[in-house]
Amino acid sequence: MEDRRIFARMDINLPVKFLDSNNGSEGKASTIDISANGFGLATDVKLSAKTPLEMWLEIPDQHDPFYTRGEVVWTKNLSGIGNYRAGVRLEKAELMGLARVLWLKDRHI
Repeated sequence: MEDRRIFARMDINLPVKFLDSNNGSEGKASTIDISANGFGLATDVKLSAKTPLEMWLEIPDQHDPFYTRGEVVWTKNLSGIGNYRAGVRLEKAELMGLARVLWLKDRHI
């Protein structure tokens, strides 16, 4: 399968709070990888494909959480209840958010 991503992914683990815009439920996840137009997430709840999310990424850089919106593209259950992975495509490329993450990666945080 051909990888058609425009932006490179970076492996980084950061906490994420999310809000399911369909039903108002809140949850927590952590990033597996990040690019300017999407996140790979690990979570203990199943997120269905096409679910719109509001997300707050906790970047330890002394600033407010990074807010963005996106939609779940795929979800996968890994070995039982409470071990899910999801791919989220952001509504728009978030270059400023990516710059904050790059700053962290450069400092090895």
